[in-house]
Amino acid sequence: MSEAKKLSSLDASFLYLETPEMPMHVGSMAIFRLPDGYKGDFFEEFKAMIASRLHIAPILKARLQKAPLDIDHPSWVEDDQFDIDRHIFRASLPAPRDRATLERIVGWMHAKLLNRARPLWEFYVFEGMKDNEIGLYSKMHHACIDGGAGAALTSMIYDISPVPREVDPPTAKKVAPEPRDIAANLIDSYQALWTQPFDASTAPKTLELPRSGKSDLGSILFDNFMFQIENAVKFASSVPTVMKSLSDVVAKVADPKSRESLQSMSSPPTILNKAISSERSFSGTSISLSRAKAVAKASGGKLNDVVLALASGVVRRYLISQGALPNKSLTAGVPISLREEGNADSNNQVFGMICSIATDIEDPRKRLETIIAQSTKSKEMSHPLRALMPQVSNISMLGTPILVQIMALLYSRSDLSNVLPPAINITVSNVPGPRQTLYAAGAELLHIFPVSISTHGVALNITVQSYRDQLDFGFIVGANIIPHVQVMCDMLPLEFDELEAAFAPPPADIKGAAE
Repeated sequence: MSEAKKLSSLDASFLYLETPEMPMHVGSMAIFRLPDGYKGDFFEEFKAMIASRLHIAPILKARLQKAPLDIDHPSWVEDDQFDIDRHIFRASLPAPRDRATLERIVGWMHAKLLNRARPLWEFYVFEGMKDNEIGLYSKMHHACIDGGAGAALTSMIYDISPVPREVDPPTAKKVAPEPRDIAANLIDSYQALWTQPFDASTAPKTLELPRSGKSDLGSILFDNFMFQIENAVKFASSVPTVMKSLSDVVAKVADPKSRESLQSMSSPPTILNKAISSERSFSGTSISLSRAKAVAKASGGKLNDVVLALASGVVRRYLISQGALPNKSLTAGVPISLREEGNADSNNQVFGMICSIATDIEDPRKRLETIIAQSTKSKEMSHPLRALMPQVSNISMLGTPILVQIMALLYSRSDLSNVLPPAINITVSNVPGPRQTLYAAGAELLHIFPVSISTHGVALNITVQSYRDQLDFGFIVGANIIPHVQVMCDMLPLEFDELEAAFAPPPADIKGAAE
């Protein structure tokens, strides 16, 4: 990363919304198994491997450079004092050195903010676990990356055989041109702008104007002005798309059939929708991917629907045990990736929808069928908005960074999430991962449990990562809301067994198939 790269509005928002009680990093708890008879030093070998591959993911060596007075979004710049020993640590796991102990430590560590003076990522290696296992807790700020890019990063860093692959060394850095003065850039920009045709039908979809390349206040003001011109040209080229999307939204809202869908997306207040503390509780569990897909096929739905049904069943069980299940169905916020296939850029390309998860229905079969119908309606309602996201995801106004940070802090300190109605009740995310076995420094990857974000008003986050023939679930929650989320996590295999049994063929069909 030889040149400064300004964060998009969406990426930067994760920095502005962060408070001591609400860190905005994502991560994972990976479990490895060392080969039988292993005599090496896994920590040192793993660190050396990552050090040799840092050039594959330049974001790992980039730190934040703030704009003066926080007047504009910060930029990523290469950290000229980068030290890998400040990012990869050998961690200690107390007795009995099992996964439950590791989960408690991961929950505690995930509540700690990353140091913004350094690149925003950390790895912790836990050795000496039972059954020759190694634990790896990793975290990276959401301003750097989302789930789709995270999966791409995983495939870049890990290997598909026990023998680490050879990675070409970094190529020589290109010498960045000397920044020109603002006056020269202004003249170039003026010429570039006014030589563009005014005919809307032939107008360019994008316009690249020169930048000062400097970080002083005057240069930032100039660069932002150039950015606003570029955005205006981009927006003008997308007006037909925007108008069609808005027209579709208005039509759907006006449609009486859609009002029922909108009504189902309203969220009842629950004990899960309160202000959170600066502590976390984390737990993970796994189920069979092929069995989950079989349930999806039998129900006529998709894997995402099965994941939502499992989350619904678990939350329903927990709230019943607490005597706190609302009569109205809970809702889930479901992130949707906008990332095109093959795009591994280290930034956020994500949208979301709200879906009713039928927690008011006792029968697991009927609950999943209802979720399938509700998710279809939610997708139809959100589809017109999806086209708008690329147009609004990078809107930038001077002064916004400091304003949003003040508002986020006020919201956190005022406990408004305890009195305002929740927009959603829980977050459920499904991240597709690799099907083949992965290795790191010769150790086989067994599981990769996601560790995501808990927020004020939406304390519970359930994120799923597929790997090989398994779905690895990661439950993260504010510890003041659920002190031991393992209680909820342990309900998931039982819920899956019931859901699978609800869609199992009758015994007569099984007998006939056998004959």
